[in-house]
Amino acid sequence: MNPAALPGPQHLAATRFIDHDHPAVQAFAREHAKGLTPRERAISLYLGVRDRVRYDPYRIDLSGRGMAASTAIERGHGWCVPKAVLLAAVCRADGIPARLGFADVRNHLSTERLRKTMGTDVFAWHGYTLIWLDGAWRKATPAFNIELCEKFGLLPLAFDGVQDSLYHPFDRAGRQHMEYVNERGAFDDLPLPQLCEAFRQIYPDMPTTDAAPDGDFAADAAREAARSA
Repeated sequence: MNPAALPGPQHLAATRFIDHDHPAVQAFAREHAKGLTPRERAISLYLGVRDRVRYDPYRIDLSGRGMAASTAIERGHGWCVPKAVLLAAVCRADGIPARLGFADVRNHLSTERLRKTMGTDVFAWHGYTLIWLDGAWRKATPAFNIELCEKFGLLPLAFDGVQDSLYHPFDRAGRQHMEYVNERGAFDDLPLPQLCEAFRQIYPDMPTTDAAPDGDFAADAAREAARSA
């Protein structure tokens, strides 16, 4: 889709995944949409999604229910895609047009367990949110909660509603962090079939249900960060 397209009714609509008509999403939006302007409220919503929903790539659930915005709130954790879906949902709930963007990124600071499971350091279909503010689509990436950034030695990712909010290329110590290697475009709703097919092909050994893992991503990340410091 054209990333410069003007917003339309589809960018405010509730969908199976961007389910802003769900009571949990409505309540989250009311709690976190603070400010007088759409930009102020979008920033507040971004911080709410970033920090209230814990980033956990050990629990990837590619079921329809698992990828819904309301499920991320109910479970209290999610990886980059459901957190991007949630940010789109709460923005739409507040009347701010939003959609989803995807890119492939090379993650230089993933955990050993995640690298073994994935078989690569490239995260395909990394998700972020595109929010329409002041006449333009602004990219916002709410994936890493503030506590994880502190444990992992990462620079917290902020969003000011003016500049695009994308992963930092380096961490606090100057080590490589994230590198964008391929853009997959913008979507009005979650393209789950494409996402599932990519995961089957690229990550055949990765569990894709919400079964409780036998590890703690934040703790693993902190240990690896300390060893490499």
